[in-house]
Amino acid sequence: MNRRVLIVALLLSTVSLLAHAHEGMIHVMGTVTALTDKSVTVQTADRKTVEVVLTSATTYEKGTQPSNWKQLKVGDRVVIHAMKVKDSLQAHSVRFTESTMPSH
Repeated sequence: MNRRVLIVALLLSTVSLLAHAHEGMIHVMGTVTALTDKSVTVQTADRKTVEVVLTSATTYEKGTQPSNWKQLKVGDRVVIHAMKVKDSLQAHSVRFTESTMPSH
């Protein structure tokens, strides 16, 4: 019985990911290395640097609470759902948590 539940859960999560991919969203995950009121730069786990444009329609969550870009800081961990628009990525939503690394 538990195996069936696990299989169903995996299938549902796969369907959810596929549906999300069809929406044209790109996930950018990593650590904020630079931040302005117009963009956020993220260093991903594979050491790539990605700049994502922030718009007036971008939504923010700190943990599970609604937030705003002013609470986002360099060093925070982020998951950004973005859409490719011309030659840039535009953030639809930014979810972030404070870094657990001590500052120097």
